[in-house]
Amino acid sequence: MCGCCFIPDPPRHGLGMERRRAEPDTGTNPVSLYGEYTVNGNRKVRCALSLTDRDLLVQRLTSTPVGRNKVVLSLEDCVGCRAYREDDTADPAAYFAAYFYPLKRRWMSSGVYRQRVEQCFRFDALQDPRANLEEAEKWARAVQERSARQQYLREGVLMSKLPRPCRMMLLVNPQSGNGQALMLYNNHIQRMLNEAGVPYTLFITERQNHARELVREADLSQWDALVIISGDGLLFEVINGLLERPDWEEAIRTPLGILPGGSGNALAASIHNYSGASPVCSEELLVSCGFLLCKGLVSRMDLVSIHLSSSPRLFSFLSLAWGFVADVDIESEKYRHVGAARFTIGTLVRLACLRVYRGKLAYLPATEGHNNDGGLRNNMTPHCNNQASSLGPAPLLGHPSRDSPCQNTFHNSCHSNNSLKGRTTESAPSRSATKSLTGPPDSLLLPLDQPLPDNWVVVQEEDFVLVLAMYQSHLAEDLLAAPDATLDDGLIHLLYVRAGISRAALLRLFLAMEKGAHLATNCQHLVYTKVRALRLQPYSPKGIITVDGEVVEYGPLQAETHRGLARLITG
Repeated sequence: MCGCCFIPDPPRHGLGMERRRAEPDTGTNPVSLYGEYTVNGNRKVRCALSLTDRDLLVQRLTSTPVGRNKVVLSLEDCVGCRAYREDDTADPAAYFAAYFYPLKRRWMSSGVYRQRVEQCFRFDALQDPRANLEEAEKWARAVQERSARQQYLREGVLMSKLPRPCRMMLLVNPQSGNGQALMLYNNHIQRMLNEAGVPYTLFITERQNHARELVREADLSQWDALVIISGDGLLFEVINGLLERPDWEEAIRTPLGILPGGSGNALAASIHNYSGASPVCSEELLVSCGFLLCKGLVSRMDLVSIHLSSSPRLFSFLSLAWGFVADVDIESEKYRHVGAARFTIGTLVRLACLRVYRGKLAYLPATEGHNNDGGLRNNMTPHCNNQASSLGPAPLLGHPSRDSPCQNTFHNSCHSNNSLKGRTTESAPSRSATKSLTGPPDSLLLPLDQPLPDNWVVVQEEDFVLVLAMYQSHLAEDLLAAPDATLDDGLIHLLYVRAGISRAALLRLFLAMEKGAHLATNCQHLVYTKVRALRLQPYSPKGIITVDGEVVEYGPLQAETHRGLARLITG
């Protein structure tokens, strides 16, 4: 018998006995909906479907023992479902399809990854097409409601969810990474968003700061989320564009999403790490982040304001680097065609000619000098606007682009022939360095040309191989640089390596960083501390400083964290 019923309502005549015969054992999780249907594409195969508050159970109806024919699909792994009829008017059947991305164990190595599973069933018990469709729609509604009912807690806090349907602006940089962002969209993301029932508009950026301009001028009331498919550089543009708006306080609370389409993909790897899943890379990371995006759970994310000596204030979500890390990031651009492997090549090349940089580093420790209001002690004046430093900046270095390009379009219709632009971060063309800045005030920073407060720590050493400030866990897909970092801990995780380290020791350090074990290597040249603000004054006349992987003005700078300022879709 075909059809479905809600339980614990009294079963229909005859159906109750079949349900007791065929229904898999669900333990203490009672069945609320049950039916028997044929599998789409193979009408000889019939299955019993049982829906509980947590799972969809699919049991093939054969004489084979039950355990070999039962599939239990967690509703937490479901991104969407639908009921529909095909175009054949002579066929009265309707169909119910559900889309899951459960974790699957690897065959040859440890760890798990998400793999797409589609379950589709034919509803043809009645001759009335409308009645069959209504039954399929009942299943689709029930699965959607129970999937949405799952409670998502992170550290005891119930996470918010995007509205459904969610109107999404999808920004794609087709030249990020090794130029495969559009292919990744076509092969994976387009299908996942359709399965989740997420309406979106596709924009393809065509030049550096195009995304920044788009979000700065956009009517954000039309969008529930802004999502990018690119490396980290495009999100850097989006965040700074939002904070340049007159309504920045509301704009920066727009949920942001990132799907890995670049070379480093550090924030995407961090989001995956925060979900508690095993490390993955490449397209497996894309599928994982796509799944988390479709689930639509929103978390707070720290941003860090960065003041340069003669440029407008920037906001950063990932990292600030000077020395070895910045050199590798930028100088490996010439190996972009090999994808993420360019960082490995760049590391080996830079190790062969290791540089030492001179400068002064100071920071405000996270454990002291920070009152409940996050303000300065001793009634010092907060530094809210960028002011020129008495320390003259070194010449600005220009470098090839990483995440700049593309063209604006709706619903996948455009191509771009633009070459890569320079990767130096620019201020928005319509903004002036002397214009009043938008964004939150900085309560921990004095102007760059003023002495530091007494409660700051000044590092005695002045010779460094690298200085790296992290606010997320990952520096790249395979570099767990700050294992203790979380999205909104309000901390800058500061690491620096003093001069004198051997090439072999530095290489061991980065190899250990792949698993986040570098902090346990007892390297005498590595220092790690948690801070709320920092100041860096390079003495070396030439060098590279990067913010979120983008080159910025070389010279004195300082930074302060703003806890939970942005919103990020994390699943």
